[in-house]
Amino acid sequence: MIDGVRVTPKRVIPDERGRLAEIFRSDEADFERFGQVYLTTAYPGVVKAWHYHKKQTDNFFCVVGMMKVVLYDAREGSPTHGEVNEFFMGQHNPIRLRIPKGVYHGFKCVSETEAMVINVPTEVYTPKEPDEYRMPAHDPSIPYDWARKDG
Repeated sequence: MIDGVRVTPKRVIPDERGRLAEIFRSDEADFERFGQVYLTTAYPGVVKAWHYHKKQTDNFFCVVGMMKVVLYDAREGSPTHGEVNEFFMGQHNPIRLRIPKGVYHGFKCVSETEAMVINVPTEVYTPKEPDEYRMPAHDPSIPYDWARKDG
C-alpha cells in the first residue's frame, strides 16, 4: 500500500426504510481537517485522471455505482515511490479511501451506470489558485493501463 493511503471499510445499515452509511467522522484516527464536501461523477467507461495536490488530502466514498480508483506514488523520498495501487469502491465495496497529498490519482467508472463519488478534502477549492497538478490519463510516465483486464 502506498505510504499514507488508508482504506476504511464502512458498514451499510439497511432496514425496511432504506440504508444508512457513515462516510467520515471527525473522531476517526485519520481525520485531519475539514475543507469542503463535493460530488464528482463519471459515466460508464470514462477515465478521469491524473492529478495530485500539494496541500490537500482527499477522502473518497463512492455512493452510486462502482469506481476503479488508481493511485501512483511519484513523491521523491517516499518509501513507496513508484508504487501503483488499485481500488474498487462503491455499492459492492463500501470503503472510504484516504489519498494523501502528493499522490497522483484518477478513476474510471466500471459500473453499467454513472458512478458518483463524494470527496471530503482537507482544503477548500480556490479557483484562482487551484491545488491541482494534472497529467493526461494515458501519460506513459505513469505505469498504468486503464484498459479492462479480462481473463
